[in-house]
Amino acid sequence: MLHNRAIILAAGSSRRMGTQKMLLPIGAGTMIETVINNVKQSRVDSILVVVGADHEKVRKVIDKLPVEICYNANHESGMLSSVLCGFNGLPEQTGTALIFLGDQPGIPPQVTNAVIDAYNDSLHGIVIPVYDNRRGHPLLVDYKYKREIERLDFESGLRSLMHHFPQDVLEVDVNEPGILMDIDTKEDYHKTQ
Repeated sequence: MLHNRAIILAAGSSRRMGTQKMLLPIGAGTMIETVINNVKQSRVDSILVVVGADHEKVRKVIDKLPVEICYNANHESGMLSSVLCGFNGLPEQTGTALIFLGDQPGIPPQVTNAVIDAYNDSLHGIVIPVYDNRRGHPLLVDYKYKREIERLDFESGLRSLMHHFPQDVLEVDVNEPGILMDIDTKEDYHKTQ
């Protein structure tokens, strides 16, 4: 049986924040714990967290949680390197990968489930939640695209996958602005408090 697997990208160095944002307090724990808990409450079958910058500190916080960890030694070269690290860490019995950003703690499990349902109900291999006509996360990608992702250009990143296969993209309207909101600066963070 094929599984829906989450990849949470948490490898960035948080330069604009000035401190490792994965470890900032949000809700009942840190930002990365909140994201993991939201994903865990959805219908994904497993979670893989990609770490990079400050990986020992981030690992210490998430080690006790039911997640796999992938270390991206190449994280400075951009987000696509973390996506590749995640895809390479998935087992063969993978049907889809749902890609989450570690700095988006406002995505409730219902959104993730709506994306999974849309994939199951359609024949599309790329499913993207949309709020107010803007695409957000989690991005669901059929595992059949693994080889294509490995060939993508680092400059244009994962977004170019949608440009290569526009006929296989399905947008799902959701009533949740949290799919667009990532926390990059201190101002962004204070808005969550």
